[in-house]
Amino acid sequence: MIGARPVRSVLIWTALAAALTVPVAVAGASPLLAWRDPVYIAAGFAGVVGLVLLLIQPLLAGGYLPGLRVRLGRRLHAWVGVGLLAAVVVHVAGLWLTSPPDVVDALLFRSPTPFSAWGVVAMWAVFATAILAALRARLRLIIWRLCHIILAVVIVLGSVVHALLIDGTMGIVSKAMLSALILATAAKVVIDLRIFSDIRRLVSRRSRRAVRTAVVDCSCSGDGA
Repeated sequence: MIGARPVRSVLIWTALAAALTVPVAVAGASPLLAWRDPVYIAAGFAGVVGLVLLLIQPLLAGGYLPGLRVRLGRRLHAWVGVGLLAAVVVHVAGLWLTSPPDVVDALLFRSPTPFSAWGVVAMWAVFATAILAALRARLRLIIWRLCHIILAVVIVLGSVVHALLIDGTMGIVSKAMLSALILATAAKVVIDLRIFSDIRRLVSRRSRRAVRTAVVDCSCSGDGA
């Protein structure tokens, strides 16, 4: 008789595989591709892949995927982050080659299309996260975690809104379902990692330091008098 845990693991991995492949398959079968050049198609698919990778990241960060050890999950989280960065670069570079004026307008937040601003914000958050990852050894862990999670929330919200506002190849249903899964998993990670507790702890530490500094200053002033 098969235990409940192996069945649950199979179901989770099967559901994840479906969530990752269905949006890509729908985008690949879109009739909109017939009127697009190869560079634009590559840029569009890079955006789809980037959105798909956003679903994997919180699952790895929260340790929700069965069968993955914590250390392996962290390594995969880092590598998927590199893949996400590459997807963003290809996405933006492809759009630049296709229509440089549109990309310039988007980067300067003067594009008439509302989805552009959300995408640009998410893009800069991805770049900032890459820089933050490179500076991990130089920052206190609690500061690094807070910055990383805040940037991750910006990336998720910006990317999801950006995707939902675009009438593109992904299809309304598959795009909405993928976006809902991304938002749900990201919210669960934020709750499970107790980010608000970390914020309160950091504020409390700084408050205690400020009080001690004030007491010391007062004592020094009294001695001088």
